[in-house]
Amino acid sequence: MTTIGLAATDGMLHFETAMTLEIFARDPSGQAPSWYDVTVCGPGPVRAGRFLIDPDTGLDQLAHADTVIIPAIEDVDAPISPDLIDAVRAAADAGARLVSLCTGAFVLAEAGLLDGLTATTHWAHTGVLAARYPSITVDPDVLYVDNGRVLASAGKAAAIDLCLHLIRRDHGSTVANAIARRLVVPPHRAGGQAQFVTTPVPDREDHPLVALFPWAMKRLDQPLTVEDLARQARMSSRNLARHFHAVTGTTPLQWLSAQRIRRAQELLENTGDSIDLIAAASGMGTATTLRRHFHRTVGVAPDTYRRTFRRT
Repeated sequence: MTTIGLAATDGMLHFETAMTLEIFARDPSGQAPSWYDVTVCGPGPVRAGRFLIDPDTGLDQLAHADTVIIPAIEDVDAPISPDLIDAVRAAADAGARLVSLCTGAFVLAEAGLLDGLTATTHWAHTGVLAARYPSITVDPDVLYVDNGRVLASAGKAAAIDLCLHLIRRDHGSTVANAIARRLVVPPHRAGGQAQFVTTPVPDREDHPLVALFPWAMKRLDQPLTVEDLARQARMSSRNLARHFHAVTGTTPLQWLSAQRIRRAQELLENTGDSIDLIAAASGMGTATTLRRHFHRTVGVAPDTYRRTFRRT
């Protein structure tokens, strides 16, 4: 069982705090063999927006958690509690995985735990983070950054994306997708997707791409090209790219590749099919191609992923 220490301090925002508890403290009813044990760690009753939170234990217990999650702070210009900084550093020294949500990145930055790393935060504060902590490479255009043991998300919805990413790392895509369905959110938005997309999803029934996504999802095993998508959407490839970026924040080919990797993950978790069959079913063509793209995207080989997440 993975233990999670949720760092609680005055001035944190209630959305990210409540969202963390909703996602990690609620057992997914048999979806995963071993879920998370969440402890709220703070110096005493703390205020999050209009809410008072009574922590389970003191900040010193963060050092005993496998993963430490730091919610957003309301005022990035206010002094950060030295006790919180010391507790987060102690957790890092003990080997904890550190996760900041939204402006929680300022806590990790103040603790010196983002030095030399790439990080992000809410787009409205990325300039401040970069100017205040020049040793950090701040990427203002992504949903979240995964440095292995240190992860950071942009604001609000991107924090949910990062939490689902953690579940996908720990328990596989099937469990993460089940949690996403319960939350009624997209099951996977890659960290490299843009923070701000004018139209996150087609917002009206006559949107030119509203029927294209389900059409493509049913044909991932086929060698789809941008021209195929443009033909189906009845527009030029250039017009398709423009509409696609407005809706997804990425290109048609990048979107297709992400969906094919997701399909491969599901098949690796839920079937005993060979890598060749999965490569064909996910539209990757050959096992060699699947292994190359899968390792580049997920970070491990398909066989290793299957051994970790195969559902019995």
